[in-house]
Amino acid sequence: MVPDPWQSLHQLLAAMDAEIEQVYVERGIKGVRPRFAYPLIRLAHTGPLTIRELAESLNRSHSAISQTIAAMRKEDLVTSEPGPDARTRRINLTERGRSLVPFLEAEWRATHATVAELDGEIPYAMTAVAEEVRRALEHRSMRERILRHLTEPPQ
Repeated sequence: MVPDPWQSLHQLLAAMDAEIEQVYVERGIKGVRPRFAYPLIRLAHTGPLTIRELAESLNRSHSAISQTIAAMRKEDLVTSEPGPDARTRRINLTERGRSLVPFLEAEWRATHATVAELDGEIPYAMTAVAEEVRRALEHRSMRERILRHLTEPPQ
């Protein structure tokens, strides 16, 4: 069986998220996931948004933000109220969500500083790798590359 080329990346990201979450727990913040930080910060700065507006402002999919909002609602971080039409819901911070924003903003800055620090410690910066992969995919998309391999005979 061919090894999963994504496994090490997924494991690294999961380990990093787990350590960020551990920072929250050590600070007495329970039920908050790293993926909640950016949406909570955005809502604190913009006020209520629909899920679509929030997804667009964060450059995330509607589905991903919808799932994140559902999880945040369970942790009493946001409320959801009917929007301007029957198909939309406006998302707003609860008092608990609002109270966490100053810490989450500080953690966000600290995490960015940590990534910059890591970039300086390793021979090939993570941010540079991501940018080079993005540029290579602009030249020939992931879809095009997959299709080419699907039509080539196995080696």
